Amino acid sequence: MKNFIFISPNFPTNYWKFCAELKNNGLRVLGIGDCPYDELTQDLRESLHEYYKVGNLENYAEVFKAVAFFTYKYGKIDWLESNNEYWLERDAKLRTEFNITTGFKSHQIDYIKRKSAMKEYYAKAGIPTARYHLVKGYDDAADFAHMVGYPVVVKPDNGVGASQTYRLRNDDELHFFIDHMDDQVYIMEEFVNGYVRTYDAIIDSKGNPVFEAGNITPVSLMDVVNNQGESPYFIVKELPWEVRDAGLRTVKAFGVRSRFVHLEYFVLNEDQQGLGRKGDIIGLEVNMRPSGGYTPDMYNFAHETDVYKIWADMIAFDKNTLPMDRPHHNCAFIGRRDGRNYKLDDNAVMEKYGSSMKMWGRIPDALSGAMANQMYCCNFDTEEEVWTFFREMMETN
Repeated sequence: MKNFIFISPNFPTNYWKFCAELKNNGLRVLGIGDCPYDELTQDLRESLHEYYKVGNLENYAEVFKAVAFFTYKYGKIDWLESNNEYWLERDAKLRTEFNITTGFKSHQIDYIKRKSAMKEYYAKAGIPTARYHLVKGYDDAADFAHMVGYPVVVKPDNGVGASQTYRLRNDDELHFFIDHMDDQVYIMEEFVNGYVRTYDAIIDSKGNPVFEAGNITPVSLMDVVNNQGESPYFIVKELPWEVRDAGLRTVKAFGVRSRFVHLEYFVLNEDQQGLGRKGDIIGLEVNMRPSGGYTPDMYNFAHETDVYKIWADMIAFDKNTLPMDRPHHNCAFIGRRDGRNYKLDDNAVMEKYGSSMKMWGRIPDALSGAMANQMYCCNFDTEEEVWTFFREMMETN
């Protein structure tokens, strides 16, 4: 029996489904987390062979001890994953220390976590990226900003989501940012006038996709977080060939094997000197894990499938055992903020969109910064219906 250690299997709350499908495929699923066992959901407890509670997942020594315990008790660990951006470096270090040969090791983590290092591999894929500069102080940052022109975007070179990501419009805002910058390494990039499309896939051990999808995000996550706005995005009914082509080239350039990936691209809204023409695809960043929040469930709604099982089948059998000829839909998500007087209140939303609704409810506080507070998720056959849904859900009195 193969041993699979799942780090933090209780967060996000839907990740118990990965564990359940691994167990269904005959793997011994061992969980490590800092949530008390009695507070785990019944579904998750039933999906785990054993759970090791640590005092704090941030404490590497504790987590190392937990992996060592499972290794002593059950033998060699075949897989160790969290499927979570926050723990990718920790996962890689544990794989390196315990010689777990599936997944990225510590010496590989730089180019999948550091946004500046990703650009070299996008270039290998033949995909342009925004010009960039690693910020040291005001003078060098100002020189770069004046060269590419304001606005510029700054963010941690090794960051998660849109945390501490800002658009700077002039020298005064740059001065303010430098004066308040912490000791992280920040990357500054020229502003790209585009919207975000993604290539999302489950990749087998040979680098081939066994599942593919993609989404459109019309509002940048940076703006959602900084402006505390609504968070709309949707899984597209059909993945455009040019996005799929860019995704496959990126997978090859980064040497992806046996992973769920979420690869982000800009599509230019207009011709931009040095980058391309309107409609061209520009590399944004790679994420070597599933798209966050409720997106795995949205893949299922959009494709009438089960990506938790497809991923577990890839782990256990290196293939997808589910039929892939099911109908496809556009699956739209929007998160709305508490305290806003929306024209459609909750009752009106359910009355109008209840027949299309696949999921709705409160968003955990840990995700509300990027996703808002109350979420609604619907299937639609056309993109026109998606845009109407977004517009009506965001209208206020």
